[in-house]
Amino acid sequence: QVQLVESGGGLVQPGGSLRLSCAASGFTFTAQHMYWVRQTPGKGLEWVSSINTGNGGTWTADSVKGRFTPSRDNNVKNTLYLQMNSLEPEDTALYYCLGIGTWGQGTQVTVSS
Repeated sequence: QVQLVESGGGLVQPGGSLRLSCAASGFTFTAQHMYWVRQTPGKGLEWVSSINTGNGGTWTADSVKGRFTPSRDNNVKNTLYLQMNSLEPEDTALYYCLGIGTWGQGTQVTVSS
């Protein structure tokens, strides 16, 4: 059974940091490109970042470039990460990881003072 489980969201002040995790199971994690997207009531769905198989390459949206960094642990944990620094109120959203046509349940990030 393919499963993606996100964690790490929460409430943080502007300028703060969070690291999201996405634990993958039920498929060959190392063979899949993985993605982070976010959803807000006002903007809808927004692609945030992608990471190639074997950590061969990463891409991030202009809105988060230089602040967000995706990574993956292919060896032990089969986990996708999103390090988020210098968070802004505009980053408030429900964050999802995606892979092999499957979505996680999402983790809420709220940036507010």
